[in-house]
Amino acid sequence: MTPSPGVHSRWTYVECPRDSWQGLHRPIPLQSKIDYLLALLEAGFTHLDLGSFVSPKAVPQLADTGQVLAALPSPRPGRADEETRDYLCIIANARGLESAAQEEKVTSVGYPLSVSDAFQRRNTGKSLEESWPLLAELRALASEADKRLVVYLSMGFGNPDGEPWAVQTSLDAVARCRDLGVSDVALADTVGRASPELVAEVCRAAVARFGPDKLGVHLHARSEQAVALALAARDAGIRWFEGALGGVGGCPFAGDTLVGNLPTEQIAPALGLPFENLSVLAERARALQYDYA
Repeated sequence: MTPSPGVHSRWTYVECPRDSWQGLHRPIPLQSKIDYLLALLEAGFTHLDLGSFVSPKAVPQLADTGQVLAALPSPRPGRADEETRDYLCIIANARGLESAAQEEKVTSVGYPLSVSDAFQRRNTGKSLEESWPLLAELRALASEADKRLVVYLSMGFGNPDGEPWAVQTSLDAVARCRDLGVSDVALADTVGRASPELVAEVCRAAVARFGPDKLGVHLHARSEQAVALALAARDAGIRWFEGALGGVGGCPFAGDTLVGNLPTEQIAPALGLPFENLSVLAERARALQYDYA
């Protein structure tokens, strides 16, 4: 790939089947999940957000995460010529991290932290004030377990609950995460309302303050808006992106069934990323969505 002027040549792209599956009401058969994830690895995806360790009552679709992990190849291959993979699972509390710590194949855990108190309560059952000391605890537990901790900073591009928000709100939250020792932070547009102009403004300010390393975006959008949003983040200096084949999944609080994840089959070519069989995999992703919705 020949990068555009000012664009970094090294990228991190996280494929997020977990985000695609979590809201489905009918359970996807275990083997179907395993086969799909193996196909993603075969296509060249090395960073997968593939499961969660939260209450199975809250997210029954992902209650089999441990069984899924057991069937996948090691993320830390034995040969020097094989690329290390990243298997990330979402957690919501210390109990979830303790469960993830027991899984050798989990390399990263993701914690959703919203700048919106109302959304944080809906999503994790804790207020924002309660979540900061929890994050410090999670940081210590993750370090002890040799797991990378990622914060997904939801409502990072605006707050739909009427609470005050400005670009500085998100920047201050990133700074607080870094002060707690959490380096990896993805700015998330949880409800898919950000414009390319706003994405550019927030990302440019974040890169200027913190640099591009360990700073990502997890955006939701309608399909026709996805590429413009990704390119706005890219041109602002971001080089860690997340999406899901078929554009399926997304936040159950978005209030618009057309708002899903950024469709990887559109985003990857726009960024010049060399994944294979994207159209075929996108059809498989949509079929799972249709069959088990």
